Amino acid sequence: MSSKLRVCQEGMGCSGTADIALIGLAVMGQNLILNMNDHGFVVCAFNRTVSKVDEFLANEAKGTKVMGAHSLQEMVSTLKKPRRIILLVKAGSAVDDFINKLVPLLEAGDIIIDGGNSEYRDTTRRCKELQAKGILFVGSGVSGGEEGARYGPSLMPGGAKEAWPHIKTIFQSIAAKVGSGEPCCDWVGDEGAGHFVKMVHNGIEYGDMQLICEAYHLMKDVVGMEHDEMAKVFEEWNKTELDSFLIEITANILKFKDSDGKYLLPKIRDSAGQKGTGKWTAISALEYGVPVTLIGEAVFARCLSSLKDERVQASKVLGGPRVTQFSGDRKAFLEDIRKALYASKIISYAQGFMLLRQAAKEFGWTLNYGGIALMWRGGCIIRSVFLGKIKDAFDRNPELQNLLLDDFFKKAVENCQESWRRVISTGVQIGIPMPCFTTALSFYDGYRHEVLPANLIQAQRDYFGAHTYELLSKPGAFIHTNWTGHGGNVSSSAYNV
Repeated sequence: MSSKLRVCQEGMGCSGTADIALIGLAVMGQNLILNMNDHGFVVCAFNRTVSKVDEFLANEAKGTKVMGAHSLQEMVSTLKKPRRIILLVKAGSAVDDFINKLVPLLEAGDIIIDGGNSEYRDTTRRCKELQAKGILFVGSGVSGGEEGARYGPSLMPGGAKEAWPHIKTIFQSIAAKVGSGEPCCDWVGDEGAGHFVKMVHNGIEYGDMQLICEAYHLMKDVVGMEHDEMAKVFEEWNKTELDSFLIEITANILKFKDSDGKYLLPKIRDSAGQKGTGKWTAISALEYGVPVTLIGEAVFARCLSSLKDERVQASKVLGGPRVTQFSGDRKAFLEDIRKALYASKIISYAQGFMLLRQAAKEFGWTLNYGGIALMWRGGCIIRSVFLGKIKDAFDRNPELQNLLLDDFFKKAVENCQESWRRVISTGVQIGIPMPCFTTALSFYDGYRHEVLPANLIQAQRDYFGAHTYELLSKPGAFIHTNWTGHGGNVSSSAYNV
């Protein structure tokens, strides 16, 4: 056992010496502790399985100022006031269990921070429950994976704003930096705002990954490219507007070879897993009536991929795509794919920010959309140069209703439109599934249509269910028509419903 840990256990001088405590010593927790240590903060580590504390101090944290504790009481005793405690445990009941154990040990003004992938409504509930007990609760999105936690994540804190002055220095010190040293971290908003923003981030991540997969699918099965060729294309794309972490790692994955000298990617089962945050984004979009179609399709694409055995059987019964030798201009078609990917990516982010804007209205949050783009600009999984353009758009117009209405993005999509349509037409004719490319284009076409056929839907609803409809000539007045002559007549109650 380390001497520091023994001193803390015996109560011989550790009281009030740690800046912050962290509970949960999985790799993310360990790396975040080491990151804080690197920036001069004294951290006390705790884990439910206390042997992990000893192992961490004896190995990864050896030679650092990291402290350890074998009980929550010991951990709390090491902390300066107001006490700051980060939970990095599995979302759900584990978070509530630790909160319930911590509250009797804390005082008014102490701070509990949940850094896991908690559902934003749980965060709102915890904020309110702990506020009644005088404890400040923060729900913070943390993105960047293990490497980000160690060297600079994107942090999205929200909750009790009174806590921010007490955690700001730590959070902004350890966060990723972009530009002239701007931290990818700032206060997001009240209650569950931080975890809502992290949820949307994860949904966009689902969309980005699926879009890249569709580009890969077209290269592999339409153009007939080998893995090293595709890797080179993604490396070149990473020097364009698509410059991003996910494009970079895709190139690395494509050229990676197994111990037998063969490419690893074709050996991996084509059945994608998911932890639920993409699904939460799609559910929230439906709940708040926002057409976040691309993220929804990305979630469904993973669901379809999981039906591996069923798909194998269906391919035998129904037949596969009509893949033929590619005879077109390969270089031109690859540029078309790149543009289709870029345009679809713009749509995905436009939809994500639409959901953030609607949530702000629902909950009364004041969100800084340019600031959110900056938080995602570095450290996180969706980090990209592209996000700088989003920040610029909201800096130009903080009240921007939709990214597509910004001049930069309007022109960018217009420039990609012909390529986008060619790619989708080619893929559809051959039988390549492109759920995110196609839904992105459908959204774009629908969003810029002054008149959609929804008038027929309203007439149908009124025909079979007397749900009424609104006339263009009488906005705000809702009318029912007796379509068959057998139903009821228009009544005054049908108006202004």
